[in-house]
Amino acid sequence: MESNLTIVTDVDFRSPMARKTAEPKPQSRSGRLPRVVRIVALAIRLDALVREGVVADYADVARLGHVTRARVTQIMNLLHLAPDIQEAILFLPEITDGRDPIREGAVRSIAAVFDWRKQRRMWKALTQH
Repeated sequence: MESNLTIVTDVDFRSPMARKTAEPKPQSRSGRLPRVVRIVALAIRLDALVREGVVADYADVARLGHVTRARVTQIMNLLHLAPDIQEAILFLPEITDGRDPIREGAVRSIAAVFDWRKQRRMWKALTQH
């Protein structure tokens, strides 16, 4: 039995060093993202993974991430923030030097309040300093 099979693929015969120099370099950042930005983004991503069934549950997330279930709960509770507060956190400016002006603990205390109006007042007070 004769079969005609054709495989089409791109092949780059340049050396690995040549490939590295040919790729455009990403723009360097002037600072770093505040830790709370990364943690809220992580909470959103982990929630999506659980909803999509990629990860069974938050206990599974804890096992895979080598953290305690309590820490995963702390992170996931940030999803209780009002959507506009989550957005404001995600767009916080980069930190060029010094400490983060907004600490995760302060944001967690806001997330513990389930009334979004109260959360917004607390967020406003926190960000006005």
